Order: sequence, then structure tokens, then C-alpha cells
Amino acid sequence: MMKLKWYGLGVLCMLMSTQAMAATSDCFPFVGEKYKFDVGWEFVNAGTAEISITKQGVDGYRVYNFARTNGFLDLFKRVRDTLVSEGLCVDGKMQSTLFTTDQVERDYKATKHVKYLYKENKVEFTKNGKSKTFDVPAGHLNVIDAFYLTRMNPPSKGKPISIPVFDSEKKYDVTVKLLKRQRLKAPWGKWVDCLVIQPELKTEGVFTSVGTIKIWLTNDARRIPLKITAKLKIGRIVVRLTEYSKT
Repeated sequence: MMKLKWYGLGVLCMLMSTQAMAATSDCFPFVGEKYKFDVGWEFVNAGTAEISITKQGVDGYRVYNFARTNGFLDLFKRVRDTLVSEGLCVDGKMQSTLFTTDQVERDYKATKHVKYLYKENKVEFTKNGKSKTFDVPAGHLNVIDAFYLTRMNPPSKGKPISIPVFDSEKKYDVTVKLLKRQRLKAPWGKWVDCLVIQPELKTEGVFTSVGTIKIWLTNDARRIPLKITAKLKIGRIVVRLTEYSKT
């Protein structure tokens, strides 16, 4: 992301633009958040995941995700996956600009870059050095940004939300529905009310989970993810928040 400073004619051009930029906090109030998660496979401690969010210039943000298996699981399915999402606030709304994935696993390695050319309603998808261009309707996001949009505007009972995404050479609408409310114990020691939501993804992600995903968000203004479960072909993954901070 680049930091823009507008003077003179530049200010006039920006004001005349049909896509005026807004401060990051206007559309993405998560800058400064850091999370740590324990990742379990059934009853086995499988690994850890970390997320940190930083500001990029005056109107951008960057979400860094890293997931890894521990020493025991490394013997069977070694995972060292890095995902980076970048975006801007455009007309007061989130707009993905970049999504990179570096997957280093026992039997699989891949590097993927997706550039969201939102002014042209196109995305450029590059995998292991080979690129393709896809046409997409305006407003498409990556799956990481779709999650943060859900945190800001969660579904209600009987009223699912739909978010257009492009991921792994596919463009589709992610439908997110509210399943129920439930109390969970947070890492800071208190029991809190949570919204249990279910996104319907059509592409694989970290730890190549391909089944039903459920997410527990605190039912307050922060909507912090406390727990995530994902069904696999064998068993299921359970992700639990262990640390959370915001600067």
C-alpha cells in the first residue's frame, strides 16, 4: 500500500474522483489487532496460528496470517502457511487489493497472488509464476476481507448475509448465516455471549479444510473470534483463541 499526500491540483483531482478514499478506521476498525490461536485436530494439539493487522498509508490495511503444525503433526502433515491480505477503504467500503498465499506443506507447495484491479472490475490470479485474468463484478473481496466484513455486519436469525468473493480462480457469493447464540469462556477468564455463524465457502484455506466451518464471535461491538471449527475428511479441526490484544 502506498501513502498518498494530496496538494493543490491533487486535492482537486481526488475530490472529483468517483471513488474517493476514506480513513481506514471508517471502513476497517480492526487495525492494531493481534491474535494467537491453538489449533487442534480432534483431541490432538495440531499447531498454532497467528494474525496481526497493520495500517498501510492513510487509507489501507494489511492482515498477516501464519499457521503451522507442531512437531508431532509435522511427521504426518507438515504445514507452514502464510496468507497476506491487503485492502483500501473506497467510498467508505472495504476493497481488497491483494491476496497472497504461500503454502508449504508436506506433500504440497504453492505460491498464489491475486491482484484485485477494482477500477477495471478484474482480478489477476498468479500461481507458481503463471497468470490469468478474470472479469468480476464491482465490490469483490478476498475471503479474509469477507470475514472482517462479517464481523462488522453479522447475520441475524433468519437473515443471512451474502458477500461476493474471488478466491482460488473462483468467483462466488459467500453466504453467512447465524446458527445460534452460545456462551464461551474467553482467554481473559470471563464467560461471554457469542454468535455462532456459518460461512459457506467453496474453496480451500489454511490447513486445507473443506467441510462445514463454524465461527464463534463475541456478541459485542468487537465481535472477537473465540473459536472456529472445520470438518475434514477425517475428523475436524478446532481453533481456539489464546491471546488477543489491540493497540
